[in-house]
Order: sequence, then C-alpha cells, then structure tokens
Amino acid sequence: MDGSSINSAEFSALRMRFDDDIAYLQIHRPDANNAINDRLIAEFASALDTCEARAKIVVVEGLPEVFCFGADFAELQQSFDAGGLPQQNPTPLYEAWRRLASGPYVSIAHVRGKANAGGIGFVAACDIVLADSAAMFSLSELLFGLMPACVLPFLVRRIGFAKANAMTLLTQPVGVQVAREWGLVDAYEDNSENLLRKHLLRLRRLNKTSVARYKRYMGAIETSIVAAEPLALAANREVFSDVENLQRISRYVKTGQFPWEGAA
Repeated sequence: MDGSSINSAEFSALRMRFDDDIAYLQIHRPDANNAINDRLIAEFASALDTCEARAKIVVVEGLPEVFCFGADFAELQQSFDAGGLPQQNPTPLYEAWRRLASGPYVSIAHVRGKANAGGIGFVAACDIVLADSAAMFSLSELLFGLMPACVLPFLVRRIGFAKANAMTLLTQPVGVQVAREWGLVDAYEDNSENLLRKHLLRLRRLNKTSVARYKRYMGAIETSIVAAEPLALAANREVFSDVENLQRISRYVKTGQFPWEGAA
C-alpha cells in the first residue's frame, strides 16, 4: 500500500492532529492492542509526508494502557492459517522509523503503558522519549523464535549494544526507572501529559530550519541505522518466513499458550 496516497481523513489506525507546528500522531488500534499492521504503517508514512512539510515537532503517542505492542499476531495467524506464508515486507516500517530518527523535526515518543517488540522501534527512533511512571518496555520476540531485527539498529544507537543485547535475550519487561538509567527514556513523571507540555514549551522556541539543518548534520555523522538496514531487513524476512515460528504464533493467538507451554 502506498502511504502517500492516503488522505488523513481516511485514517483508521492512526489519528493525526496539529497544534500550530506541532503534530500529534496517535497509534489508535484499541481493538488490536495497538499492534502494528500494514494499514498502520502506510498511514504513518503518509502522516510523516505531511509532517515533513508542516511540523517542527512530531509527538508519537499510543493509548493510556498500551503505547504499541508490536506486530499484529492475529493478522499473521489468519494469513498463515489460510494456507500460505505471510508476505512480510519490513522495509516500510524500517523507513518510517528512519524518518522519525532523521526527519526535519524534533520527534518525541510519549509513552504510557506498555511498549513491546516493534513498539520499541517507535520509541528508540525518536529524538526524545518521555514516559509516565507506569510505562514498561520489553522485547518478547525470542520467545516465539523471532528477533527484533529491525528494532535493534535504533535501540543500539540509543542505549548501546550491551543493554540492547540483554533486553533482547532476557525478554522481560523493563520498568521506566531502569529505562531511564539505560538511556531509553529521557524523563518521566506520574503525569506525563504535564511533562510533555513542559518540554514543548521549550521546544517551541526552536526554528524549524535550524532543526532540519541539525538533524541533517546528525544523520551524516551517525550512519548506523542506514548501514544496518540491509542486514536488518534480511534477518526480519528470515524469521518471519520460518514455518515453525509462524506455527508458534498461530497457536498462541488461538489458545493463548506460549511456545514453552504444552505441546508445540
């Protein structure tokens, strides 16, 4: 799906609004735990097209209880059970995260509740991460035989190899205090809406041209996410084309049982 062809009035997985030159992009799939599907990715790309022209600041938000919970396993299960391997193309999602990281605006992740798997990609790609005190961060992919292949270049860039490696292998949720110590979160408060307002008051003073020039410079001297893209995309395709992995996902969606519970 070509995100550029979508009008914001037709968005169903994303809500976009502007306050002057501040854009708010809210992931809004409450019936799917705010999971990522092709529709969301296409709408996000279309929204970023608008933001590049109009926004000085882009705030990425989720729902109060869940920021984003990663890939939509239910859609993967339906595709797999219908008799074929899902046609997994990770490029559009990686490009959306790359645009958050390098676009001509200040990108802010406002995290409330749970951020898991691909949700961490949206977090780690942003320039600034603000959270509420209940926010939790996790990478659950290895539990299903997958890996956060496309997330890791952005996460390593933000918190370093050792912490990203531990987070991937442990698969356990990390609380906001630890996330702050690791550098994944820049600031947190019980009332994250108030925290966001305080930062926006300061960021509003920046000039859009200066922000764009700065982001272009930073992208030129820090090239890891560009260099890692081919490897990340290949690794993602490999794990999502593994039939055993897709069987684990299908069973989990239908029964709620994790791969290590009962017969595989």
